[in-house]
Amino acid sequence: MTQTRAAHPRLAVLATLLVALLAAVLTPGRAAAASLQEVTGFGSNPGALKMYRYVPDGLPAGRPVVVALHGCTQNASGYGTGSGWLRLADRWGFSVVLPQQQSANNLSSCFNWFQTGDTARGQGEAASLAQMADRQLADVAGDPGRVYVTGLSAGGAMTAVLMAAYPERFAAGGVVAGLPYGCAQAAGSPYVCMYVGAPQTPGQWGDRVRAARPGYSGTWPTLTVLHGTADYTVKPVNMTDLVKQWTDVHGTDQTADVTDTVAGYPHQVFRGADGRAVVETYGLTGMGHGQPVDPGSGAEQCGTAGAYALDVNLCAAYRLGRAWGLG
Repeated sequence: MTQTRAAHPRLAVLATLLVALLAAVLTPGRAAAASLQEVTGFGSNPGALKMYRYVPDGLPAGRPVVVALHGCTQNASGYGTGSGWLRLADRWGFSVVLPQQQSANNLSSCFNWFQTGDTARGQGEAASLAQMADRQLADVAGDPGRVYVTGLSAGGAMTAVLMAAYPERFAAGGVVAGLPYGCAQAAGSPYVCMYVGAPQTPGQWGDRVRAARPGYSGTWPTLTVLHGTADYTVKPVNMTDLVKQWTDVHGTDQTADVTDTVAGYPHQVFRGADGRAVVETYGLTGMGHGQPVDPGSGAEQCGTAGAYALDVNLCAAYRLGRAWGLG
């Protein structure tokens, strides 16, 4: 009798733990911890890039895919964690493709956004990145209508490349401290583009995008830009030029329909003729060159401060995810 009575509390504890475990596993929308995986054989890979991905355990079919492109001197794993995208993937339930540049292609591990052979449809790095998105959709049975691309600096510039060269594959793009499509060619040099900008009218900027996908009559991706006003590596004029480029592509003017502040920072929204937001900007006052993050456990917080991951009390990944309806 004594042994039997002593066993009851232990059984009760075990039963409670079992119930809690089942609840954690079966609760809708709860994603379990996963790990980064390398994917090989994802296509012809003419740009000779590496593909990594993060898929939350138990992710159902039909979920969105985010392609997240690191900046110069960074790598896929560090960018995925530091930017906050992996944490949001667990929270909101989507998968992340994390391409990685190789030093054989670029000594500083920058994506080659300024090379015509890497920025044209069907060629080089642009084609490799499109192949990664296709492979991910096939492997996880993702939603082809909800594929998004974003990146920092060179990764941001390559985001604009994918939006222009493969508009049918991406619903939206998020350019962080990046540059408009065709900027290096318009300015005559990538460095002039980064430090000065290129003298183009909105129509000329838009024509560069339209020339990347001749005859395209579908819906162009929407754009969100986040850029520091104290960025001396990629000057803020590039955000202005991105607005000119993509408002023209969407057939709207360069006058913002919404001008307000978010987390204390200037924020603008440009709407198309149907009232849909087609371009959105965040001018991060006083921020230098990097990915905006807001470390912490709050509902709007994500990311980890570090090199080129700047704690400015606004997490770019969260703002992009909300704009795209991920969470």
